[in-house]
Amino acid sequence: MNGVPHYILLTTLSVEFVMGILGNALTVLVNIMAWVKRRKISFVDQILTTLAISRIAYLFSLTANLFLYERYRAIITTSRILRHTSTFWTVTNHFSIWLATCLSIFYFLKIANFSNSIFLHLKWRIKKMVSGTLLASLLFLFLNILVANTRIHVFIYRIEANTSFSAISSNYSQVLRHIIFTNTLFTLIPFTVTLTVFLLLIFSLWKHLKNVQYNAQGSRDVSTVAHIKALQMVVSFLLLYSFYFLSLLLQFCNIKYKQKSSVSLLFWAIGVIFPSGHSYVLILGNTKLRQAFISMVWWLRCRLSAVEFLSFLKCTSSFIF
Repeated sequence: MNGVPHYILLTTLSVEFVMGILGNALTVLVNIMAWVKRRKISFVDQILTTLAISRIAYLFSLTANLFLYERYRAIITTSRILRHTSTFWTVTNHFSIWLATCLSIFYFLKIANFSNSIFLHLKWRIKKMVSGTLLASLLFLFLNILVANTRIHVFIYRIEANTSFSAISSNYSQVLRHIIFTNTLFTLIPFTVTLTVFLLLIFSLWKHLKNVQYNAQGSRDVSTVAHIKALQMVVSFLLLYSFYFLSLLLQFCNIKYKQKSSVSLLFWAIGVIFPSGHSYVLILGNTKLRQAFISMVWWLRCRLSAVEFLSFLKCTSSFIF
C-alpha cells in the first residue's frame, strides 16, 4: 500500500510535468505566431522552438513510461512495448539535451571574441557549425539506440525461454538498468561540450574586461553585458543538467539495489527539474518570450481576480436577500 510520501511525490511530478509542458508550449506558440506574422524566423528562435517541441515530447514519454511502470508493469516486461518506449525516450532525451547544447554553442560563437583564425572561421559560419553539431550528434543517437535495442532483444529472448515471474523481474531490472546506464554515458558528451563552452566564455570575458580597463566604457559595456547574460544561460543549463545527470545515476543505483518505488519517484522528480525548469530560464532570458510570459501571468491574475470578485458578489447578494 502506498503511503503519503508516495502520493506527495506523484503530485510533485504532476506539477513539474504540467509546468514544463506549459512553459515549452508557450515558447512554441509565441515563436510560431511571430513566424506567421513576420513571414520569417531567426535561427535562435528555430533552435528554441525545436527544443521546446522535443521537451514536450520528452515529458510525454516520461509520463507514459511512469504510467506503464506503475499500472501495467506486466505489459512492459512481457512484450515488445519496451523497445518502443525505450526508443521514444532515448530519441526525445537526445534532442532535448543536444539542442540545448547547440544553443550554448550559438551563444558562445555569437558573443565570444577571439583572434584565433579557426574561431573566426566558425563565427562567420554559426548556422553551419550549429547544424553540423546537431547532425553529428545523430551518430551518438544511432549508437545509443543500437546498444539499447541489442540489450532489449536479449531480454525478450530470455523471457521467451523462461516465463517465470522471478526471471522476468530480474531480467527487466537488468535491461532497465542497462538502458539508464547507456543513456547516462551518452549524456556525458553534450555536458562536456557545454562545460567547454562555459570555460571559453569565461576566458573571453576575462580578455574583454582586460582590454577595456583603459577605456572610459568601464565594465558594463554592451559586450560585457552580453557575456554575462550568455554565462547565466550556460550556467543555468549546467546546473539543471547536473540535477538530471544525478537523477539518472541515482535511478541506476535504485534499480540495481531494488529499492522502493517511492525512492524511484523521488529520483524522477529531481530529473524532471531539468526539462521543466530550464524552459523558464530560456523564457526569462529572451525578451520576446519574457514579455509574452509576463502578459500571460497578468492576464491569469486579472481573470482569477475577476472570478473571485464575482464569487464575492454572489455570496454577498445571497446573504442579503
